[in-house]
Amino acid sequence: MSYARHGDFPRALALGHALADAARGIARGYFRQPIEVEQKADHSPVTIADRAIETEMRRLIRAEFPTHGIRGEEFAAEAGAEFSWVLDPIDGTKSFVTGFPLFGTLIALEHQSRAVLGLIEAPAMGERWVGAEGMATTFNGAPARTSGCAAIGQARVYCTSTDCFRGDELKRYEACTRRAQLRRYGGDCYIYGLLASGHCDLVIESALKPHDFQALVPVVLGAGGRISDWEGRPLTSQSAERVVAAATEALWTQAVAALRDA
Repeated sequence: MSYARHGDFPRALALGHALADAARGIARGYFRQPIEVEQKADHSPVTIADRAIETEMRRLIRAEFPTHGIRGEEFAAEAGAEFSWVLDPIDGTKSFVTGFPLFGTLIALEHQSRAVLGLIEAPAMGERWVGAEGMATTFNGAPARTSGCAAIGQARVYCTSTDCFRGDELKRYEACTRRAQLRRYGGDCYIYGLLASGHCDLVIESALKPHDFQALVPVVLGAGGRISDWEGRPLTSQSAERVVAAATEALWTQAVAALRDA
């Protein structure tokens, strides 16, 4: 049974929107304001906005689904039973602190490590993609659909930054995308929303953690695309860091093969 037919789905979907609404309000209050930027142990930045958003989202989840687990980027995991929420309060903190508006909030609900509900919230843009297992993806409430691009030579490719690639990953990325129609950089989670709405065709990234990609899975799949790791395996909370998302099955098949054979 798909999650869209689950008895708790209406409540979970409503909560997902409430979490995104809360994130939007808090993020806008801090965006382009003078705030302190700290460095975490992994040298990534964090701000009061990241922590305030995650704190509020956790409070809302506990109130509605007290038995659900919670895993977020900024605070310790809270164990739960069958379902867990996976939160990235500000995906693209570097964008956020430099005034670039394409940062986002990522909200996923997992069932036994598989994402069954996902939201990409873009607070500064007032835009939101919502996907769920068994439900077509929406963008601001209207249907979203990937493009029909079926060949790398015709593809518009995005990657947030080539800084994410390590070892031979950049060589593999270049081998896969050098024949593309065009390549663009920047955007964090926003570029997966662009893919879901048909504005780009292929996204290839690495150095991602589950809170960076779990919410993307239902959004991309529900819009008609494919998303996996670089070896073509479905993404779960146990997946490694490499993600490839494509507008069509045919394009995804070519991309995975090119990344594998480089």
